[in-house]
Amino acid sequence: MTLRGSILRLGDAFNPVVMAAAGLPVVGNRIRSHIAPITYTGRRSGRTITLPVGYRRSGDAVKIAVAMPDQKTWWRNFRGEGAPMSIQLEEKRTGHAVAHRDERGRVEVVLQLDPT
Repeated sequence: MTLRGSILRLGDAFNPVVMAAAGLPVVGNRIRSHIAPITYTGRRSGRTITLPVGYRRSGDAVKIAVAMPDQKTWWRNFRGEGAPMSIQLEEKRTGHAVAHRDERGRVEVVLQLDPT
């Protein structure tokens, strides 16, 4: 099995656990302040995909640092001009997300939230 395959299988097992823990009363508040589910439509598959990501919010911008970007594919849906994305914060918010890769290979997806 390749490293990419191992990471994808780990994510398949880990993501539901994180989402379930976020729903717990005490620990959930702490998790939800740093991890939230995003939802988007796959560029090629057309499928609706939801997965938890770590985020930082500053006003109407939500920044998502992509760990090990070469081992993941979801962020590639937001290259170029980007695409719509929603995130479950205190409430579900929608916006437009764009992925940026810096000269060191790090990837950050910036979601600009729509006005409420």
